[in-house]
Amino acid sequence: MLYFAPWKIALIVGAIVVGVLFSVPNFVPESVRLEQTSSEGEAPEPKGIWTILPHQTVNLGLDLRGGSHIVFEVDMEEVREERLTNLAEDVRNTLRTSPPIFSARPAVVGEEVVVRLSDAEDMDAAMARLRDLNEPVTTTGGGQGMAQTLDISRGEDGQTIRLSVTDAAFEAIQQRTVSQSINVIRRRIDSTGTTEPTIARQGDDRVLVQVPGESNPQRIIDLVGTAARLTFHMVESDVDIGPAGEARTPPGVMVLPYPGAAEFGASPYIAVQRRALITGDQLVDSSQQFQDGQVVVAFRFNTSGATAFGEATSQNVGRRFAVVLDGEVISAPRINSPILGGSGIIEGGFTVQSASDLANMLNAGALPASLTPVELRTVGPGLGQDSIEAGQTAVLIGFALVILFMLAAYGSFGVVSTVALLVNVVLILGALSGLQATLTLPGIGGIILTIGMAVDANVLIFERIREEYRNGRTVVNAVEIGYDRAFAAILDANVTTFIAASVLYMMGAGPVRGFAVTLGIGILTSVFTAFTFSRLLIAVWLRRSRPKTLAM
Repeated sequence: MLYFAPWKIALIVGAIVVGVLFSVPNFVPESVRLEQTSSEGEAPEPKGIWTILPHQTVNLGLDLRGGSHIVFEVDMEEVREERLTNLAEDVRNTLRTSPPIFSARPAVVGEEVVVRLSDAEDMDAAMARLRDLNEPVTTTGGGQGMAQTLDISRGEDGQTIRLSVTDAAFEAIQQRTVSQSINVIRRRIDSTGTTEPTIARQGDDRVLVQVPGESNPQRIIDLVGTAARLTFHMVESDVDIGPAGEARTPPGVMVLPYPGAAEFGASPYIAVQRRALITGDQLVDSSQQFQDGQVVVAFRFNTSGATAFGEATSQNVGRRFAVVLDGEVISAPRINSPILGGSGIIEGGFTVQSASDLANMLNAGALPASLTPVELRTVGPGLGQDSIEAGQTAVLIGFALVILFMLAAYGSFGVVSTVALLVNVVLILGALSGLQATLTLPGIGGIILTIGMAVDANVLIFERIREEYRNGRTVVNAVEIGYDRAFAAILDANVTTFIAASVLYMMGAGPVRGFAVTLGIGILTSVFTAFTFSRLLIAVWLRRSRPKTLAM
């Protein structure tokens, strides 16, 4: 119907006003909207009237804003070596169970684990036990195939057993390792507040990372490439360590670098127990904080970690323990009293940024394998500005041609469609700003496509109105019936396109998602402006002008 209740008019106008408020910050300089902070790592705060009005702008993608493009390679050799080392320890423990089968210590030789039995008569029993270590290969989808994880064979001398990881098992390990690396990378980068980074698998053992707006790729490399394996060890103070870290250590003790000790004039190496008291897996939260004027990283353990930490500190009051990150001691405080609350702090001469990055890495978890940057590119803002200008030119040209066509084909009704198109673009811009979605160059293409779809809806409506008028209906009846009968076709076309946009968003990544986001938002705003808002404008025009003929 062409009658709009006051509350409907209020809702339509209110939606447009909200869209305008969210789009306005994109046309206001940042210096006017935001208060720049002096502290490193802190986001600028809104100032003045922008503390109560929306102040966020559209986030630009890597192709528009510039940023860092990095490809990391997962160290699969390290994964293989770790798997063989763990297999050797499993073999040793399996043969030592009661009744024990005596053998030399299992050794990793090339890509095999080799164990030599003390007595050849134990061969059958040893093979039977080791076969229990073999399991069906679990794929990334969770299913199990016919392949096994291990190849187990007897040596020609009758006393040697050789074990190796099958190709199928290693492929499954590789897939799982890369997937875990992508998840950890995503959590680390998301925790920095970066909007819409692109993180995707590239090939069998590489991960692509694109971070819009990040002009310092080394920070991303440091943040992403650090394994972040956190462990806590007791310090052994009775070990004499040379200036280059050389020392004769008793069993179960190792020497680790301690760069922070140089500030106190101490040796840059420290001896710690090889066995870790607690690992970072038991952390539930960490954050950057200030204590006594220093930047520290506060941490909190889960229940089991808090219990183990409390017992360890209770039994070692007066001794020092080392906080080890990726094989390097970052802090070695003295235990003055039992720490029973399950929380503590890490001191290490941090800056605000480095403490925040460490806390983010600990919260995201440790990488399953080392990452090596093999490709590094920085997309400068100049290239992004060229893309923005080209996109703006394309939008303006397309918009102008569409307006000229609508004015030439439909007269005063073309003016209504033009106003609706302008409102449509404003609503898209406001939605992108409010949702903090990322606009990419393909996203601009989505906006242009949306303009065409909005005009298509207007054409369907106006042609239906013209047809009804030619069939002898009055102007008011023709307009009313034209809108009602065109609605089904408009809804059908936009719903099917919205489904396609949803699939693109779920299955795509990076620029493809950017296109899907703008297309999806544009579909919603197009239906609103082409059917609801333009109908309101025409209803107001009919009520005031009361035309006798259809001015089309």
